[in-house]
Amino acid sequence: MNIYNQLLRKETKLSVIGLGYVGLPIALEFAKKISVVGFDIKADRVEMMKNKIDPSEELPSSAFEGCDIEFSANLDSLKTATFHIVAVPTPIDDHNLPDLTPLLSATRTVGKVLKKGDYVVYESTVYPGCTEEDCIPILEELSGLKFVTDFKVGFSPERINPGDKDHTITTITKVVSGCDDESLDIVAKVYELVVTAGVYKASCIKVAESAKIIENTQRDVNIALMNELSIIFNRMGINTYEVLAAAGTKWNFLKFYPGLVGGHCIGVDPYYLTYKAKEFRYHPQIINSGRFVNDTMGFYVAKQTVKKIIAAGKNVLNSRILVMGATFKEDVSDIRNSRVADIISELKTYSMKVDVVDPFASSAELKHEYGFELVEKPSGIYDAIIIAVSHKPYYKFDEPYFKSISSEGAILVDVKGIYRNQIKDLTYWSL
Repeated sequence: MNIYNQLLRKETKLSVIGLGYVGLPIALEFAKKISVVGFDIKADRVEMMKNKIDPSEELPSSAFEGCDIEFSANLDSLKTATFHIVAVPTPIDDHNLPDLTPLLSATRTVGKVLKKGDYVVYESTVYPGCTEEDCIPILEELSGLKFVTDFKVGFSPERINPGDKDHTITTITKVVSGCDDESLDIVAKVYELVVTAGVYKASCIKVAESAKIIENTQRDVNIALMNELSIIFNRMGINTYEVLAAAGTKWNFLKFYPGLVGGHCIGVDPYYLTYKAKEFRYHPQIINSGRFVNDTMGFYVAKQTVKKIIAAGKNVLNSRILVMGATFKEDVSDIRNSRVADIISELKTYSMKVDVVDPFASSAELKHEYGFELVEKPSGIYDAIIIAVSHKPYYKFDEPYFKSISSEGAILVDVKGIYRNQIKDLTYWSL
């Protein structure tokens, strides 16, 4: 009897290592069908999940109902599982180089409990070749087992979109891969238990790794083009969103928009590909150019705000700025790699007083990560208001509200253009 049938009969368990915004939804979906061990190294997060609380604030408590799952921070709990899914973050360091620390640590964890016949499937985004070159040797060393002969490995890239309630683990086609035909078939069958949209069988692990990395690289480059067009059109006095609306009437025009590109996917993944490309003596020009454009947009927004304040005849040194939104994208609490921090950092170099509000972000986390805190609510009069993140609660505001907290001749900077054609009296600017 193969591992798939054993999982169905609950004679063995599936484990998910790393219970963040990717790992927890996967673990809970599988736990509706088979027995699951949800493992995380942070005991406080594990306790929250035991109490049906998602630390990432993505899932309601009802998502935990009817699930056959054991949450644990104890390594021994993983010994009861034979199919392991690794779903830990793969960030970049301060030099924009891949930081494999969480991935390799999780691999060591699995290696210590790996048994003959076990499967290990990686979901963490990596550069092509990472699974086989960096992870598998660790599994072999710590387990004393031989790859393929004693245990199988697969790769199935995560495609979860934070804050998106429509495109979830069950409704997005799942790319799967294995180290041989048998493992590909087993990995595909296991994921088909929960993915109603079906699976796509990649020819090998490196193809699956590459597919994931170019999904976000493609988006990054296209958004960078929109950002560059925004800079050009701004100098020409043309509204970028009006241009895109007109161009978008053509059937094959790709509808991307300018904006801040942060987070742990689009703003990170391209660096994994460029890192690996250099090993093959190729310097990726388009990808790196796109990264440069997107990484500098926060500073660009701040400088344009300063220019508008000066043009209004205001004293920059005495100006008060309100920044609305601090997370990396709308309607999520995640602040990782938020480019809003670049706006705030740049404004403070001009000795401006900056207040920041956000209905989703944690003030303590922002203080720890970026050195600034949230204010409970706007107070006093501001010389510029920057809507940096298009959170849904912000859509209810109108020009009279903004005028009520603004000085004479104040600037409204609308990064995503959500108030386009609605502002008549305030000086309005958007990307």
